[in-house]
Amino acid sequence: MTERETSAPKSRGRPKTFDRQAALDKALDLFWRHGYEATSLSDLVEATGAKAPTLYAEFTNKEGLFRAVVDRYIEIYGVQRQDALSCKESSVAQGIERYFRSTAACFTDGKNPAGCFFICTSTALSADSTAVADMLRSRHKNLENQLKAFLLARQASGELDAQTDIVALTSFLACILQGMSVQAREGATRHQLDSIIATLMLQWPVLSRTGCEKAIVEN
Repeated sequence: MTERETSAPKSRGRPKTFDRQAALDKALDLFWRHGYEATSLSDLVEATGAKAPTLYAEFTNKEGLFRAVVDRYIEIYGVQRQDALSCKESSVAQGIERYFRSTAACFTDGKNPAGCFFICTSTALSADSTAVADMLRSRHKNLENQLKAFLLARQASGELDAQTDIVALTSFLACILQGMSVQAREGATRHQLDSIIATLMLQWPVLSRTGCEKAIVEN
């Protein structure tokens, strides 16, 4: 080995490649746990392992990162809920029960902060974060619309009475989901949420005819 070879500096190697998906998953956990406003850029830098200039280059600012996190949440958990409704061979009651039990599993799996990401983050927003609040409300409404579309499709196929008020039924089911989220955030277990779902399904024969009695009276 020559003197030049022995004195040659060692290669520093390639710089680490920014892992966008891993960064989003870590940011998702942080926003979900603490909320949008309580999560600082320094918190995000520490959690993701990326430097601030890297995050700015990728997402522009904290709000841009948060919007990307919302998309990531929908990609993971919104799809899970949609899958629960996608089996055409199942009855409408079976689809609703699977949807709620899938949601309960998400709210209490222990791997993520408890409750619904949308509900947990939106309730902690101040009046100054109107753009973020409007975005969360819109995305959350889109998930609710998936449930409404499922019910409308089953009504069109004749499985639900033509007089059933799908809008009212969807709103009621959304309220149950919000209550489950709050309870999970306060420490409710999967078993406790499943008990709520069992009660819901006992009432399903009546709930699925929401608005029918009014239609009969009017006619």
